Amino acid sequence: MTRIRRVELLGGVLLLLLIWLIVYPLILVLIEGFRGPQGWTLDFVRSFLQPHEASALWGSVWISLVSVLLAAMVGIPLAFLFGRYDFPGRKILGWLVALPAVLPPLVGVIAFLFLYGESGFVSLMIQRLLGLEQPPWMLQGAGAILLVHAYSMYVYFYLFTRAGLASLDASVLEAAASLGAGRWRTLRRVVLPLLYPSLGGAALLTFMTSLASFSAPYIFGGGFRVMTTQIVATRLNGDDELAMIETVSLTMVALIALWMLRGPRRLDSLAGGRKGMAPVRVRVQRRGVRLALALLGWGLAVLLLLPHLTLLLVSFVPLGTWTTEPLPPAYTWRNYLTLLEDPVRARPLFNSLWLASASTVAAVAIALAAGILSVRSRVPGRGLIEGLLALPWAVPGTVFAIALATAFSVRAPLAGRFVLVGTLWILPLAYLVRNLPITSRAVLAGFRALDPSLDEAAATLGAGRWRTLRQVTLPLLRPALLAGASLAFVTAFGDFVTSIMLYTYDTRPISLEILSSLRQSDVGVAAAYGVVLMAVSAAVFALGADQGSGG
Repeated sequence: MTRIRRVELLGGVLLLLLIWLIVYPLILVLIEGFRGPQGWTLDFVRSFLQPHEASALWGSVWISLVSVLLAAMVGIPLAFLFGRYDFPGRKILGWLVALPAVLPPLVGVIAFLFLYGESGFVSLMIQRLLGLEQPPWMLQGAGAILLVHAYSMYVYFYLFTRAGLASLDASVLEAAASLGAGRWRTLRRVVLPLLYPSLGGAALLTFMTSLASFSAPYIFGGGFRVMTTQIVATRLNGDDELAMIETVSLTMVALIALWMLRGPRRLDSLAGGRKGMAPVRVRVQRRGVRLALALLGWGLAVLLLLPHLTLLLVSFVPLGTWTTEPLPPAYTWRNYLTLLEDPVRARPLFNSLWLASASTVAAVAIALAAGILSVRSRVPGRGLIEGLLALPWAVPGTVFAIALATAFSVRAPLAGRFVLVGTLWILPLAYLVRNLPITSRAVLAGFRALDPSLDEAAATLGAGRWRTLRQVTLPLLRPALLAGASLAFVTAFGDFVTSIMLYTYDTRPISLEILSSLRQSDVGVAAAYGVVLMAVSAAVFALGADQGSGG
């Protein structure tokens, strides 16, 4: 068999694997939604056409749209503040305001619960100061969800906009000034159009993340339903066929949104490429203004770090000691010791570590194979391979959880279906599918940045394909591999939405143990788990960045 035939065969195998993992479960969900015991039917569609179902779907859409608006209102001004102006403490403050990115979704939600909930620090303090008999507010409903979304998702606009500002060409701004354009006209007519690709990318990422959000609606939703929580509730009620239709509806909304919000990305041509130096940051000369900006920056940083600090403080609270006091009356290390000494409490830590590690290794391996076959070898169907790798990102986590549960709850080997639900393999498989877009995006970008002449040079020196891969390609790909692997690991390590649909008692991860501890009013242990999640996520991010840049 010739080398070309072998490469084409491997490309076909990879394509079939991706279809089996990604497309096949979604097709089964679509079929199951229109098929009952008596054959094909529209009964489940009619059941879906009820006011409460439409309300949940509309709730998902408008919550996502408003989340984009709120995240932009927070993230864009912060990006201009720390990206365009030079004042004392700018560098460290710019890093601190990006810290919400290391909070896994469920951890961020419980941090808000401890800080702003009706029995949280701020609420109890106001209640004590004003002498109120009842909490001043109830952190429930759409407002609470939007508050959490704005806090956790502004980071997308902050990072994207700051990167866009750093890529501007200073000569363009100088040309606008020389033509008499003032500061606001330059911002409106020059800077913002050049930032359209960055803003569009942040808006798309925020909308899709909000549409797939489960933790905030699940904890704070109260009587307000979105489609992600509606799907889980329907499935728990045993109405699997209606859950399939709900899953299809949310998938369609996600795909339509992806198609519509890709519009700003077509504006990449407006940005062009930077030919000159980046704009010099504006150094504020007036001492009073510099001091005001520094105070504003530090104030914002402290405000944004309060959930992290709250989580850390609550993790030292002994069981049953914090009730109605504004601050906990007692503190202990016992919560952390419990995580290590109690086998029942330690099991979720071990589970999350090995589940996240296994899924990350598999996702990186598939992304690496895709890069070799689609970028280096350019096999037929490479566009389809890359499209399939990106598809899980466009589909909410609840949808894929339902799809995988449907596909792998039946024993039919000839149909490619095996019983994995209820075993220890279903969660790493689910994490793998959810991580493929993250790892493949980083690895494929790394492959495209490599010079093909390096392979040719290695071949002329007598190196075979595997030696070239091992000694040339992989070392050069290390930053991309570590970036993709670190993001995939952190995502899987803190996963909640997929886990709650597919876990068993023996495979329960940290996120489910946090929820269990909250239900038992053991807030100290729940917070300690959250701190561990936050610390491991930050360490993995830092390790990936350090090793990747040390290349």
